[in-house]
Amino acid sequence: MTVPLHRIPVTADLIRGALDLETTPDGGLVPHRLPPRARARNTDPQLAAVEVQPSGVRLAFRTRATEVELEVRPTTRVYAAAPPRPPALYDLLVDGTLTAQSAATGGDTLTVDMTTGATELTPGPPGTVRFTGLPARLKDVEIWLPYAQKTELRALRTDAPVEPAAASGRKRWLHHGSSISHGTDAASPTAVWPAVAASLGGVDLLNLGFGGSAMLDPFTARAIRDTPADLITLKVGINIVNADAMRMRAFGPAVHGFLDTIRDGHPDTPILLISPIHCPIHETTPGPGALDLPAFAAGTLRFLATGDPGEAAKGRLTLVTIREALERIVTQRAAEGDKLAYLNGLDLYGPDDKDLPLPDDLHPDTATHRRMGERFAERVWGRDGSLEGF
Repeated sequence: MTVPLHRIPVTADLIRGALDLETTPDGGLVPHRLPPRARARNTDPQLAAVEVQPSGVRLAFRTRATEVELEVRPTTRVYAAAPPRPPALYDLLVDGTLTAQSAATGGDTLTVDMTTGATELTPGPPGTVRFTGLPARLKDVEIWLPYAQKTELRALRTDAPVEPAAASGRKRWLHHGSSISHGTDAASPTAVWPAVAASLGGVDLLNLGFGGSAMLDPFTARAIRDTPADLITLKVGINIVNADAMRMRAFGPAVHGFLDTIRDGHPDTPILLISPIHCPIHETTPGPGALDLPAFAAGTLRFLATGDPGEAAKGRLTLVTIREALERIVTQRAAEGDKLAYLNGLDLYGPDDKDLPLPDDLHPDTATHRRMGERFAERVWGRDGSLEGF
């Protein structure tokens, strides 16, 4: 006999990993990873697009349900003339173990022309993500949302009652970084390297990785300042290089200012500053980065650096000079008593990792995300999750 499914509104107490929830006109909820005041200060369409992509955001509840449906309205990005991307997956965890994956039906489609930046939105109906065959016992369930797909949450449908998950008591890890931290090219939301590391460390992740947008923005620093956390990690550098956004004269004071703002709200919280991972195109060549148009025309997505390596001596930034600057800043501030440490990004992914080349010369694939998460966990978490490694 088929048990009818109960429709359960999605409410704030079911959601983890977001800093704000926007209510849509028809009662849905759209998670944001920046608060309203930060969004009001932002003028960049790129950041506006990526902060609403819910990397690290998940529903968390307890239930005996064996069947769970999530009604959503996703916004799927399609890149014109590029090879089709795999479906955006929702990961379902039972008591912390990845148990099932599914993609949503329906939703809006945003078509992006990567050569011009032009976009076109095609509206679509709400869709459904469905999971069946779950164990009938009382269990903790998490549904991790696709990291690169704006998602309006509309309702849960289950064959048993649902209650919000109890507070885990885990330490909260707040991480800020670029598209690599956001998750680009990972196969699913729990395969993103911060999610891998959080699982291995038994910590509660708040992922503020923003594709193309780890730019030392003051409003992002204020958002971090105002958010409770037991450990803060900041992975900065690659976006500033590939946007050619700063010179060394501006970069050092901007890093100090970003840290000073965070310290206003976190005077004693451990902060780990992480430099960029190995990226051959930008190691000694400044930005701006660009799409490799001949490769793109041939059906391959690749990026390249267009700056002049000779101008690094004049203050144009490369990954080599950024790593040196970040290490100097940490050494200086630590000597002044700041509870700040440095992790070289090459310890997460370096030039010796030739067995896992970056597919587009910029972003890691799923196997590299896994390696980075594991290496971060080895270097930072204590065996009991006490952060003793930091």
